Amino acid sequence: MPKKDKRQLENAKAMRSEPTGPEARLWYHLRAKRLIGIKFSNQVLIGPYTVDFAARSRKLVIELDGDSHAAQERYDARRTAWLEEQGYRVIRFTNSDVMTNEAAVLQAIIDSLAAAPLPGPLPGGEREKDT
Repeated sequence: MPKKDKRQLENAKAMRSEPTGPEARLWYHLRAKRLIGIKFSNQVLIGPYTVDFAARSRKLVIELDGDSHAAQERYDARRTAWLEEQGYRVIRFTNSDVMTNEAAVLQAIIDSLAAAPLPGPLPGGEREKDT
């Protein structure tokens, strides 16, 4: 496993301890397997990027975009492409979506989880008992 950049780890830790209002609100619903029993983590390091939320078992990344993201569309597109190359699906919501239409955001996440591919089965009967 590649070693993580110390600065990146410190930054992720700081962002976990001081979430924005929309991040805290969405994290309330995602943490502790509250959303349909799926484990999510927040401020997750995936390669060179820190993503807002990830369900690693389902290879789903959730990003919340504030006003600053309008100026960095090319960066976000490059980042999304890289994450998709690693097998992740990326869904994005604006901070406004979370604050004004929380139920629809949660339903969109549930729908994405239902559509996300599950990890493949174990090779050749690994779980089968000898008979």
